[in-house]
Amino acid sequence: KMEIEIKKGEKAVVVSLKGRMDAVTAPELEKKVGGLINEGANCFIINLRDLVYMSSAGLRVILVLAKKLKPGNGKLLISDLTGVVKEVFDVSGFATILQIYETEDEALKQI
Repeated sequence: KMEIEIKKGEKAVVVSLKGRMDAVTAPELEKKVGGLINEGANCFIINLRDLVYMSSAGLRVILVLAKKLKPGNGKLLISDLTGVVKEVFDVSGFATILQIYETEDEALKQI
């Protein structure tokens, strides 16, 4: 199970995830954020502080969203990586291709 909390700020849409992102829950994130991108939002911070598990399906969705944002010079920033989820990013090489920040506040400063 995964909870998705979306907060629309002045500079960015902050998407906070809680629980587990796997093949069952990842499509929900893709649908929600994809819908916001279609509505014109082009700057997102994905806060993973409360995410306890991420599968390859979760990584794929994050990559798909980042690619959707590219043509419009959009941004997808990742914040608050911890524990197992941080390891998944490091081992997969995603830590080198995505913009990752220690905290949501640090990510906001980059926008």
